[in-house]
Amino acid sequence: MRQRISSVRRRIVTFALVWSALTTPAAATPIEQVKETMDQVQGIVREGPSGSDSYKNGRRELLMAILAARFDFREMAMRSLGQHWGRLAERQQEFVSVFKRFVENSYLSKFESLREAKVVYLREHVDSNLARIDTKIVPDRGDDIPIHYSLHLVGSEWKIYDVVVENISLVGNFRSQFHRVLSTATFDDLLKRLQQKTSARGG
Repeated sequence: MRQRISSVRRRIVTFALVWSALTTPAAATPIEQVKETMDQVQGIVREGPSGSDSYKNGRRELLMAILAARFDFREMAMRSLGQHWGRLAERQQEFVSVFKRFVENSYLSKFESLREAKVVYLREHVDSNLARIDTKIVPDRGDDIPIHYSLHLVGSEWKIYDVVVENISLVGNFRSQFHRVLSTATFDDLLKRLQQKTSARGG
């Protein structure tokens, strides 16, 4: 019974967080919307580790829900496939689904580093429907980590379609890797590799 209540509570909290992200006031600036998302992420990772698998899975579900509300995974997938996107029209949605799970499972663990770190928002540059947010992570020890977010406007929401960490673009890195694979292998081979990497990380 306790397990069932915990599961229901988790789903209610997930819904509340996603609803909060989706109902950000239209007047909110890109930097305000990104900060809202990162505050939610930090709130979850700061709850601390637990040996309970159900707790870890619940926290993972919350993080995924928050990311899905702020990131435009379809745009990320399209840009990551680059020139190959157009010729895969009938399988684009399939790729987006696999790509989304791959990104989530690859980078969720990295958010753990935000538990004791401070996120500093440096500047915001908006050009019509595009925006760039410059931030830095200030850890307890070690050097600051510059992180830049590229966003575009979707309705009243600013959605992230690329993240640049220490001058390395997430999308640019994926595009190089995917192009290299597709130069010598099939699209199905690429999907299989992404699925294998996702499974290896427990996704």
